[in-house]
Amino acid sequence: MFLELNQIKKSFGSGENRVQVLKGIDLAVEKGEFCVLLGPSGSGKSTLLNILGGIDRADSGDILIGGERMADMNEKALTLYRRRHLGYIFQMYNLIPNLTVRENIEVGAYLSRRPLDVDELLHLLGLWDHRGKLPNQLSGGQQQRTSIGRAIVKNPNILLCDEPTGALDYKTSKEILKLIETVNQKYGNTVIMVTHNDAIRLMADRVVRLRDGAIRSNETNAVKVPAQDLEW
Repeated sequence: MFLELNQIKKSFGSGENRVQVLKGIDLAVEKGEFCVLLGPSGSGKSTLLNILGGIDRADSGDILIGGERMADMNEKALTLYRRRHLGYIFQMYNLIPNLTVRENIEVGAYLSRRPLDVDELLHLLGLWDHRGKLPNQLSGGQQQRTSIGRAIVKNPNILLCDEPTGALDYKTSKEILKLIETVNQKYGNTVIMVTHNDAIRLMADRVVRLRDGAIRSNETNAVKVPAQDLEW
């Protein structure tokens, strides 16, 4: 198994104000799998994603990625691991405002030993004609496409997506989901996507429902619905 989580627990606060956000998460995801973490606000899904991304540390439990145990990594090793193996797509685009579309994507390429071809990526993302524009000259969808490009140009083993369509309209959301679907199929990245949109589960290989810091169900889709056919 490529990604394994064993009894992941996480609390915030102290004393009487201490709140247990994750209550012993067990999860296994295969390489190249598209996994959706589904749940309402406060279910712990974004906390779990942050722990997977090394942005936050679990209080206890083990995470193994490709046989490497994250708990064994010091801060330097963890930073290096994030840089080489993880790609992040957030609801907010976090683009560098004074860099062009191409330059924003190239920032990701510099972090990798085996980056994808930037020109090929610009065409795939539908950004070739916009490659010389600055972020403030782009629509929300184009900005999110650029942030996807920056994340995947590293050719990461795992693509972590935190509500990537949360700030977008229906039509643009479906375009972005179709793009992430294409990236998953073309490059074989393992995709972990957090969402509260129930319809998105239909395009995933694996659907994990969280509530109150625990997994309530973990199912696979025998037949996936293409992103372009999703409705909500």
